[in-house]
Amino acid sequence: MKKFAAVCFSALFVSVYAFTGVAEACTTMIVTKGASADGSVFVAHSDDDDLEDQSIIYVPAKDYPAGSKRPVYASAVANGELPRYNAFSEPRLVDPDRSPDYENKGYARSIPIGHIPQVARTYAYLDGNYGIVNEYGLMFGECTDGAKVGNDPDPQKRIFYSSELSRIALERCKTAREAVLLIGALIEEYGYYGTGETLPVADSNEAWVIEMAPSPEGTGGLWAAQRVPDGHYFIAANEFRIRDIIPDNPDQIYGKTLFETVERNNMRSPADKSKPMDWLTTVSKGEYSHPYYSLRRVWRGLSLVAPSLNLSPWVKDGATRDYPFSVKPDKKLALSDIKRIYRDHYEGTEFDLTKGVAAGPFGNPVRYLGPKDPSGDVGDPNVKLEGAWERPISMFYTGYVFINQNRPDAPFPLNVVSWIALDTPAESVFVPLAVAKTPQSYVLGNTSSFDEKSAWWIYNLVSEYSNLKYSYIIKDINARAAKHEAASEELVNNLVKKLSPLAAQNPQKALNEYAQALRENAENIRLDWKDFFLELIVKYNQGYISVKGDMAQKVGYPKEWLDRTNYKKGPVSYKKK
Repeated sequence: MKKFAAVCFSALFVSVYAFTGVAEACTTMIVTKGASADGSVFVAHSDDDDLEDQSIIYVPAKDYPAGSKRPVYASAVANGELPRYNAFSEPRLVDPDRSPDYENKGYARSIPIGHIPQVARTYAYLDGNYGIVNEYGLMFGECTDGAKVGNDPDPQKRIFYSSELSRIALERCKTAREAVLLIGALIEEYGYYGTGETLPVADSNEAWVIEMAPSPEGTGGLWAAQRVPDGHYFIAANEFRIRDIIPDNPDQIYGKTLFETVERNNMRSPADKSKPMDWLTTVSKGEYSHPYYSLRRVWRGLSLVAPSLNLSPWVKDGATRDYPFSVKPDKKLALSDIKRIYRDHYEGTEFDLTKGVAAGPFGNPVRYLGPKDPSGDVGDPNVKLEGAWERPISMFYTGYVFINQNRPDAPFPLNVVSWIALDTPAESVFVPLAVAKTPQSYVLGNTSSFDEKSAWWIYNLVSEYSNLKYSYIIKDINARAAKHEAASEELVNNLVKKLSPLAAQNPQKALNEYAQALRENAENIRLDWKDFFLELIVKYNQGYISVKGDMAQKVGYPKEWLDRTNYKKGPVSYKKK
């Protein structure tokens, strides 16, 4: 019966996806060890990907003979599909040599843009549309930025996009600084194509942000990196966050030819060389998609962690300096605080998406996008916009969110965990996974065909169903998610305590037991969430609220919403009104 119900409802939920998408538009964060309550380092990322490949893949460590070459693949993520390289939105990659879970039978094998020399041994890591975290606790986030220059891959001039750059760094690096230097060197030698990008990267001690953009000269690329001070929180949301580039600044690293390239192409901003070069205005037109599409999220994240700064949500323009690169939180942040930020719709502010006419009678924060909505880069002040919705951190087209955690209180390899919430974070559960083989239900991330064995589809069903009666259903979701998340945190802590002695003697055996327990936990939560979906169908059937012993409760609509409708003009007498 449960299988029948899931399949029956699949047609309903697949139909909701006939909408016009936007480019990938993510929110990414760093919490340094001095800013976290337990000394953990966190790197987080929401992959707001418009129904692209949602699979979470384990790429195992591997040894290679001398002279091996590493293929570099094109990315359809944020760039559009590139059929000449068999680069599509789904599946993102077809190469069983990289991972057995990238075999993707029935699809043509991905075609490399080019190759680079392979190293003798690569590290294991978790992979999504961008690299996630490796076995040594090197962690990445990502967001796409608008840039003045955009181009396609070229086997002779440009073979790298940020997705493959993050993966190679995870394959070869243990520290954030190593990753920044490697990525910069690869951009300079092999060229960068696509969009502007921000990649937060951190290890157990240090955190950096590396940003990149295509070069106007068609070869190489433009890049800069800045260290996030220990004790600080960083957030980016589809706009470059590095500003003044100061030569000899020990907290910055940038391309060897950055200054001469931008000056040779009249890109430097400001043009006055007596002033520091502003990275953002040099390589970017400004904010993404529409005013406050990016900056409102940056304001919200900074304000939630440091309300004492009293940051204004209103600024002069997209190049404002009102929001610092990073901030010291008013209180140290826990995992629960990061989850809260990713579930945000501006609740309690003047931008609260659960309020107003557009939220409907049940406070729904979702604002679907259509052909009239702005998209792309905003750079022309003469463009007149018909309207726009506020863009929250938790977005209806989020594919998955992860919060990577590197724990100081756990021995290697038990110190690394990735908390992953599939689909929209506000209506999902953050489930812990190790850097190891992921559950098969997490590998099944095809959004074009319903699959009840796919964890993503199960979480998506609950999220979509919540739109029916959001203010009621979200309370059920919050309670169920809180139960699972509390139990998962307890499970992780107990496993670390239990397996720490084994980790000192046999790290691989300890990791195997740790990963297996987390896989079983993830699968149990998926199955419970599937049952939860069916419970919601019964509880909110036909507009009523029904529980055993009290069926068909007529809750109707809130008075404040009824007062805005023609309810009072309804047929209450036989006289013509």
